[in-house]
Amino acid sequence: MATLCRPAVAVPEHVITLQQTLDLARSLHADHPQLPLALRLMENTGVQKRHLLRPIEETLRHDGFEARNVVYERESKARVPAVVQEALDAAQLRAQDIDLIVYVSCTGFMMPSLTAWLINAMGFRSDTRQLPIAQLGCAAGGAAINRAHDFCTAYPEANALIIACEFCSLCYQPDDLGVGNLLSNGLFGDGIASAVVRGSGGTGVSLERNASHLVPHTEDWIAYDVRSTGFHFKLDKRVPGTMEPLAPALKALAGQHGWDAAELDFYIIHAGGPRILDDLSKYLGVVPEAFRFSRATLTEYGNIASAVVLDALRRLFDEGGAEHSGRGLLAGFGPGITAEMSLGRWTVSD
Repeated sequence: MATLCRPAVAVPEHVITLQQTLDLARSLHADHPQLPLALRLMENTGVQKRHLLRPIEETLRHDGFEARNVVYERESKARVPAVVQEALDAAQLRAQDIDLIVYVSCTGFMMPSLTAWLINAMGFRSDTRQLPIAQLGCAAGGAAINRAHDFCTAYPEANALIIACEFCSLCYQPDDLGVGNLLSNGLFGDGIASAVVRGSGGTGVSLERNASHLVPHTEDWIAYDVRSTGFHFKLDKRVPGTMEPLAPALKALAGQHGWDAAELDFYIIHAGGPRILDDLSKYLGVVPEAFRFSRATLTEYGNIASAVVLDALRRLFDEGGAEHSGRGLLAGFGPGITAEMSLGRWTVSD
């Protein structure tokens, strides 16, 4: 049975607090007619601080799409290897033991993918499979877990490595003044996460079932406009209400497995914002405390896109894990509107 082991997570050294974010918005957009609304939305995110790749004065300066992508490639190569090595160590494996690398990121572009560079730089085998995923946004963390699970189900002795690298601050657009974009300036942070899915052995979540679900006709609710200046984030005001149609999909997945989604032992959920978690608590019928790991990620790091699910799982490990064979749900939500969901039991390796 494939086991999702302890994730490694790293955030950059530059920090911006909620108060600094609000002060910046007031100074940069003093004449914006919807500034009071944007400020209120930022305050309601629950984000107290975020970590940024570069100092704020560099983050606010737009040197062009090409220059930003150079930063993305340079910084991912500088920062990802240490996180990967920590994840390998946690799983008690070496680079040579990995058969598949799933790399997810929606905040920069490289071809060949960073996976090719990592194989050469870190000594992975030359026959290691590569699966880069660039267009699932925040849902990609859940998708990476699911594709690794599928691979290890097909090849029971194989091991898969998951990497999520998100530098959301490289998508800051100073001239994009829509309310959704202003909100994103106070919501998203930068972070890197990595974890191993072992085909056998390992302590963590023993993965048992996964599924995907797309809410029909919502593909333009979360999107990028790709322009000469780079990625422009689009967020529809209806997005916070998506748990009403997605909660039944989570219940159905649990029901197919003979479980009740309201009576599980742990929940590892992508935290796009506090309303997502509040509504999911309501529609699943679980106490708000069940999502404490996701809330902590949101509060301390902001929305770090595909890395959120892995960071929330890391916090479960930090708490000591769940009871042996405790049942859990993992889910990531993103563009589409897409949900990537999985079920598993907490297992402790001998």
